[in-house]
Amino acid sequence: MQKQKIREQIWQLLQEKGIAKFPLPCYGRIPNFVGSEQAAYNLAKLEIWKNARVIKVNPDSPQRKVRELALKQGKILIMATPRLKQGFLMLKNLSKLAKQASSIKGAFKLGKKISLQEIPKIDLIITGSVAVTKQGARLGKGHGYAELEYAILRELKLVSKNTPIATTVHDLQIVKHIPMQKHDLPLDYIATPTKTIKTKQVYEKPKGIYWELIDKKKLEEIPLLKELASSRNKFISFNEKP
Repeated sequence: MQKQKIREQIWQLLQEKGIAKFPLPCYGRIPNFVGSEQAAYNLAKLEIWKNARVIKVNPDSPQRKVRELALKQGKILIMATPRLKQGFLMLKNLSKLAKQASSIKGAFKLGKKISLQEIPKIDLIITGSVAVTKQGARLGKGHGYAELEYAILRELKLVSKNTPIATTVHDLQIVKHIPMQKHDLPLDYIATPTKTIKTKQVYEKPKGIYWELIDKKKLEEIPLLKELASSRNKFISFNEKP
């Protein structure tokens, strides 16, 4: 599979070059990298960041500084829990505890688990990546949670096609080509330790949840998704007893 081959190449490259940081090894992860803090500072210089009041950020290690900066600057932070098993957390009014709250453990302690109805409209999405292209293609670790999180928010009309999506990566994570499918999440901006890139935005953003791609196992693993499916009258047959 071409996507997995690209992932393997990036993970190996970051390890061999000494770019990968804790947690190690970086294989199978959104890789943490040397310079992730500077990439976060570069991201925070963009107008999309400065204009955003509510920012959704992934829970992975390389984006910890992104979460810290958002909280330090008084922004409302929405963070998906790992594998979406406990839905979303909201963190706000934590500027003095930003460093602690930016960790996963700290976010659970200081943040608030919120229902679908409590999620505010999102101004900016920051997602983790294994590989990206300057055309806006993105590759995650292969489990599809970033796509699912976006699809849920789009389904709820809390984001739109105009909501900017950005990532922070090392320069070595920029590749020439990544195959994209309709449910894959494209990028508007890329921030690295050395620069920021406005992508060519050649890919259309997913319009919502593609229910035909959701299996029963995923539905049972993610209560929030099951709730949304029920409200949309999806997967009724899964609940029927023979």
